[in-house]
Amino acid sequence: MIKPAAELARKLGNPCEDPELFELALTHRSCGKRNNERLEFLGDAILSFVIADDLYRRFPDAREGQMSRLRSRVVKGETLALIAREMAVGDYLRLGSGELKSGGFRRDSILADSVEAIIGAVYLDQGVEAARAFILHWFGPHLEQLDLNITLKDAKTRLQEFLQSRRSQLPLYELVSVEGEPHDQTFHIRCEISLLDAPTEGHGSSRRQAEQEAARAALAQLDQEASA
Repeated sequence: MIKPAAELARKLGNPCEDPELFELALTHRSCGKRNNERLEFLGDAILSFVIADDLYRRFPDAREGQMSRLRSRVVKGETLALIAREMAVGDYLRLGSGELKSGGFRRDSILADSVEAIIGAVYLDQGVEAARAFILHWFGPHLEQLDLNITLKDAKTRLQEFLQSRRSQLPLYELVSVEGEPHDQTFHIRCEISLLDAPTEGHGSSRRQAEQEAARAALAQLDQEASA
């Protein structure tokens, strides 16, 4: 059962005083012409600006190319979907019957778009500074984890370099399944390495993204075992 948008607004501290605008941010295009696509477009631009501004101040010695790669890492779809799941946004999405039956409320792309649409709604309702505060609250933990010397290499590269330094076999990536319609698929990948007893898994809107997530999970598991 779809939960009322007002409940999510309360959970988020009522960032948008216009209840109709906030509900529109949670309305997928599968519901009809009145949907969140325009808010998503606006929110994407606001998010990119706010994160770029934060990175400029956070890393005063970073070059333009470095900041661009860091921004891409922060605002990528997987991060947006993760944030949406942390707030259970999927429980409040207005979806058409087809998307609802196919589990659209769990799909990364739909969750990511809804976060951008909420940002767009906050900006329209409260202005850029309110949107900035909202974004930095949501993305703060992800920004704090950034390191110029580490995050510029993707997870698959870091995992490969780690295994090579241990003279271990390179990882094996296996496609487990593909879900969803051809235009909006979710790939599930399994990553096996000899240093871990069990494989790790990742999912994403492309095979490459899913492999990156599986590699990232493997790195996290290796870190956990090293500190145990």
